[in-house]
Amino acid sequence: MIIQLKKNTIFIDQFKLKCSVGKGGIKIKNKESDNITPKGIFNVDCLYYRPDRISYFKSKLKLKIIRKNMGWCNDPSSNNYNRLIKITKNTRYSYEKLYRKDCKYDFIIPISYNFNKPIKGKGSAIFFHLTKNYKPTAGCIALKKKDFLVMLNLINKRTRIKIY
Repeated sequence: MIIQLKKNTIFIDQFKLKCSVGKGGIKIKNKESDNITPKGIFNVDCLYYRPDRISYFKSKLKLKIIRKNMGWCNDPSSNNYNRLIKITKNTRYSYEKLYRKDCKYDFIIPISYNFNKPIKGKGSAIFFHLTKNYKPTAGCIALKKKDFLVMLNLINKRTRIKIY
């Protein structure tokens, strides 16, 4: 299955879901913190979720519980760049904290942008995540919870997303 993302709309089967994308729009992504949602075709990864906030859902993706010490490294100087990390008192590089007070990361699906052998500085932490207001993101793709749940019912580990 292929999800298609064009401007602020995701097309999956007969469904058309509103979403928000990066402040810089959809373009070829060149660097960290450019607020661009990367153009291209990518795989979806597993589903990270907060069981303390999400009671019931269906998904064909591999599930991973978001814990308080989880982060996603966005520091090009780290060997863990664009990887899931365990946050400790000694963590000295920058990261995106996955366990948040707001609901934005109650569900996260990383897309495979710059995943295999990441090029440091080319961009990291590109996720599907939640939104309440469709404000532009820092490069991620954000959906309202009801639409995220629809998407979860339709996708699986072989799903690819075409962003154009």
